[in-house]
Amino acid sequence: MKAQQRTHKITLVSTEQERKQFLEFPYQHYAGDEHWIAPLKMEQKKLIDEEKNPFFENGEIALFLVECDDRIQGRIAAIRDHRYNEHHDNNTGFFGFFECVEDQAVANLLLKVASDWLRERGHTDVLGPSNPSMMDEVGILVDGFEYDPSILMPYHKPYYDRLIKNAGFEKAMDLYAFRVTQATVSLDRMYRAEEVVRRRLPMLKIREIDLKNIDEEVKTVRHIFNKAWSGNWGFIPISKKELEVLAKDLKMILDPKVAHIAEISGEPVAFSIALPDLNQALKHLDGTLFPTGIFKLLWHRRHINRIRTALMGVLPEYQGKGIDALLHKETIINGKREGYKSSELSWVLESNTGMIRVAEKIGATIEKTYRMYEKEL
Repeated sequence: MKAQQRTHKITLVSTEQERKQFLEFPYQHYAGDEHWIAPLKMEQKKLIDEEKNPFFENGEIALFLVECDDRIQGRIAAIRDHRYNEHHDNNTGFFGFFECVEDQAVANLLLKVASDWLRERGHTDVLGPSNPSMMDEVGILVDGFEYDPSILMPYHKPYYDRLIKNAGFEKAMDLYAFRVTQATVSLDRMYRAEEVVRRRLPMLKIREIDLKNIDEEVKTVRHIFNKAWSGNWGFIPISKKELEVLAKDLKMILDPKVAHIAEISGEPVAFSIALPDLNQALKHLDGTLFPTGIFKLLWHRRHINRIRTALMGVLPEYQGKGIDALLHKETIINGKREGYKSSELSWVLESNTGMIRVAEKIGATIEKTYRMYEKEL
């Protein structure tokens, strides 16, 4: 007797109810997983809101769901990022927001419907995942499942890598998350490096970011970041609108003791921004601030003892001179005074040998690996 063939239904999200299903799926999918940390639902909603996410000034998204036996089995987004293609002079489409049950047929359908949507609009290859842009959460976790994710970093089921590869995608790039602790940091080496750098650059000064002047500080960060990373794989320039959103967000979460700008003769040449790992507090909230989540957040925020160095940049003419090592040193020393026991440096391209070398010299080791995938259309 033949087994009954299961029928899968693909839905292009168009109604509010379908958008809600798209957003809610991960909370059901990871229920009971000790390391998945539920992001705030209000923030996830903003990511796909054309009115609230500045990505949509230069981008488009189509959201898809796959359903079987009246249950959602997976989700995906097909993404067009015009700014990325203008900067890199190519014709790449993206997929993102990929979540899927352990079923190759479902994964194949999700990745095919996203690829087909992009091909119909003239794209010649697909890269992902990005949620939705390369400035947001990117990659699939492929190593380090025994650790909680840091703030603004994703977590996934261990089988995702297999599903995506079996659907015809290949690795495009691995991204590393390094971990350094107060116990493993090589302070002697850092102090010796500082002496060398300060002899070379006697006018170098490192100062804390001024929260009272955050709008101007963020403009400085944008200027340095866009110049520092312009030639790097996956780079997208930060827009003015994104700058406004960044400034607003940083006002709420930034600890200036672990966020610095380096200046030479008064001119900014580099910056480093480490963020308190709010995931340590969010772990207790189940994705919502209401009705009691806000009180839990305030309570658990007092006990945060990890940070994530999420943004760093050095102007091209000052790269290779050790300024980045000094910024790490300031973060670690100040972090210790503030009660932070460890720091994640992420993400770092596997091809960025300079940054990897700096991380290793200060005593950091790779804790997690994330993977980006690609496929010709």
